[in-house]
Amino acid sequence: MHYGHDYFANQDKAGESVLLNLDGKTLRGTIPAGQTRGVHLLAAYLPAEGWALAQVEVAAKENEIPASARRLKALDLQGKIITGDALLAQRDLSRQIVEAHGDYVWTLKGNQPQMCEDLVTLFAGEKTVPGFSPATKDFRTAQTSEKGHGRIERRTLTASTELKGYGDWPYAEQVFKLGRYFKRTRDGHVTHEVVYGITSLTAQEAGPTRLLELIRSHWGIENGLHYRRDETLREDWCHLKQGHAPRAMAVINNLIVGLVLRLGYPNLAEARRYFDAHPQATQRLVLLHFP
Repeated sequence: MHYGHDYFANQDKAGESVLLNLDGKTLRGTIPAGQTRGVHLLAAYLPAEGWALAQVEVAAKENEIPASARRLKALDLQGKIITGDALLAQRDLSRQIVEAHGDYVWTLKGNQPQMCEDLVTLFAGEKTVPGFSPATKDFRTAQTSEKGHGRIERRTLTASTELKGYGDWPYAEQVFKLGRYFKRTRDGHVTHEVVYGITSLTAQEAGPTRLLELIRSHWGIENGLHYRRDETLREDWCHLKQGHAPRAMAVINNLIVGLVLRLGYPNLAEARRYFDAHPQATQRLVLLHFP
């Protein structure tokens, strides 16, 4: 464990990026026949660097919430922005992060029904009678549009400080509404979804454009880490089940992804083919900081 930490710490500019993604992944090859639960690992991932900064196993009788609290307690959160999916949007985790001098950006779902209801009401707009204008709201909006992979994608985020000081959410500075519009170019099929969220970042620290970037970057842990481990390194086809072997294999896969991305390879499969054919280059890469 200390060896892995030292290895990471010796990498050039390791840990200097701000954004830290939290997300869990079940190793499907460890699920016993007839059961639904296998080894589940929660990773803290730096998407800008490609490193899994830390990883912890989620115990059989718990979920990712207490595992996240343990993992965050062991990390230096000074100046970090923590993102997670709706499950991790919890008051205690929010308080823990800010009191460790970090910030949070959460999306919200049904696990926080009252807060979701408040946000729906806020962004729904105010009904007025003829002759009267709605009250001025602190709404700030940013939008992005992209075309690729066979679809047109548009994202619109509206942020507000209107609920600051309202309710009991610790250190909440802004709330936001994110609308996602997808149109499939092949047949014109349209999908539209809306999510809501909350953050401890002030409007000066993160306007709507910055919030949109942060939320989009959260998917770095899915696309940049978990997808590569599954699709290229075939992690879920591995049937190591005894002792610490599954977790150790996941650590090795995290290391492979991090090293390759830092070399500038956007395609992990291409890098894997190169290093398979050049074992001496592989040895130099791994031992670079350990003469």
